[in-house]
Amino acid sequence: MTESCSPDALAATHAAAFSQSRPWSAEEFADLLADRFTYLTGDARAFAVVREVAGEAELLTIATHPDHQRQGRARQVMADWMAKAAERGVEDAFLEVAQDNTAAQALYSTCGFGLVGIRKAYYPRPEAAAADALLMKRVFP
Repeated sequence: MTESCSPDALAATHAAAFSQSRPWSAEEFADLLADRFTYLTGDARAFAVVREVAGEAELLTIATHPDHQRQGRARQVMADWMAKAAERGVEDAFLEVAQDNTAAQALYSTCGFGLVGIRKAYYPRPEAAAADALLMKRVFP
């Protein structure tokens, strides 16, 4: 892992990108990346953390630092992890996204994900009612 992908750098990007919810700590990133079923694509400017088990992939988190948004980095990170998952024989991929995160929903839709369920009031919000989580799925060819 390069310095730009260190748990501290990932946590800093996550904190900058997620102002409405609790960002993940460096310790949480270190624990996830030590798991043999979990991997990272991208770098500290934009990254995705994915877990693969038994032919299924789950996008655990994706973040783009605000200084690097609107440059196609998130779309590239999505393409990278999905290509890796497909090469490894993944059949289905899942993710969840806050209902109030319309930019992420648009990205996921253009990447082939569709709505399969809702978790009511899943994401706490400091100054508003909790946001629902939209569960999305993509089937790999």
